[in-house]
Amino acid sequence: MRSIQFTAFGVAGALAVAGLAGCADKAESTASTGGPITVEAGDTSCAVSRTEVPAGQHTFTVSNSGGKVTEFYVYGAGDRVMGEVENVAPGLSREFKVELPPGTYQTACKPGMVGDGIRAAFTVTGSAQPVQLDAALAGAAENYQQYVRSQTTALLDSTGEFVAAVKAGDVAKAKELYPVARTYWERIEPVAEIFGDLDPKIDGRADVVDEGMEFTGYHRLEKDLWTTGDISKDGPIADQLLADVKEIVAKANAEQLTPLQLANGAKDLLDEVASSKITGEEERYSHTDLWDFSANVEGSKAAVAALRPALEQRAPDLVKTLDEEFANVTSALEQHRSGDGWAGQDTLSQAELKKLSDAVNALAEPISQIAGVVAGK
Repeated sequence: MRSIQFTAFGVAGALAVAGLAGCADKAESTASTGGPITVEAGDTSCAVSRTEVPAGQHTFTVSNSGGKVTEFYVYGAGDRVMGEVENVAPGLSREFKVELPPGTYQTACKPGMVGDGIRAAFTVTGSAQPVQLDAALAGAAENYQQYVRSQTTALLDSTGEFVAAVKAGDVAKAKELYPVARTYWERIEPVAEIFGDLDPKIDGRADVVDEGMEFTGYHRLEKDLWTTGDISKDGPIADQLLADVKEIVAKANAEQLTPLQLANGAKDLLDEVASSKITGEEERYSHTDLWDFSANVEGSKAAVAALRPALEQRAPDLVKTLDEEFANVTSALEQHRSGDGWAGQDTLSQAELKKLSDAVNALAEPISQIAGVVAGK
């Protein structure tokens, strides 16, 4: 979980792919009206330039004028994340694109990346304004949903095995299975993060206590396994983890994803690597961050692969750059393979971590262009 992170998919899943086709003119009109929605995010303020927009595709530009790293979210009903940008450092600006159907939303800045944030009402009016879709983009969404279904099946199986080991009190087996189970989670993390409180329940770090939440899920079990080794009382936590995973898997498989969600998700997974895997923040007890690193890159690559036919039509040079940079990241990571898995993050030197960081940042730049290509900008 990014502190929360991903999310990003940034788009309204309610906009079914099939329902988007054939309405390009209206979408272009909406997207071009008024330009980007600017957000001035301070440590105690969150000024959104518009609080009412027509349905369709929009761009948010978030500038951090405060002294804390911040995040910005667009929430739908039930705090479902419709769009998000994270890890906006002081003095920097970041942008994301999102499709919004008509309805009532909330915007939220989160200075320090904790808590419910500074919220305000946000209204989307009129009829849905679909983006232009062609066969390649429609196929991308369908292909990626097949990928999600395959990963969620493996996630349920692997988490079930991990939970069984915890409940049996088998510390060694549970440690062995922990990073494997999380691999499938990390590959599709942007999809999971759409569903509000389920993500922090499953993947929240100890920091969630500061947000008034109970510390549960993978990382609670990670802490007990790698600090005290006493998991004798963790049966209920393990059972709850499996129940929460089952719930989020059902929701993820029912979700209608859009091409723009794929594009934003591919970028968000790399942001996740840069913000918490290379730093060792996420797996602070087990130091299995490189397992997550690899899974995040694989998930990002799967999203880009689904979009590849459309990208080859619209931006062939970008495809070539993406292939090169994905290869560079893979090569840099492979140097730290250990057996069937990966070396501990805490065993890498600062120079080795910087090399990984540089490779991820080089890949993140061309990936950030994909949403614009998909949106036809």
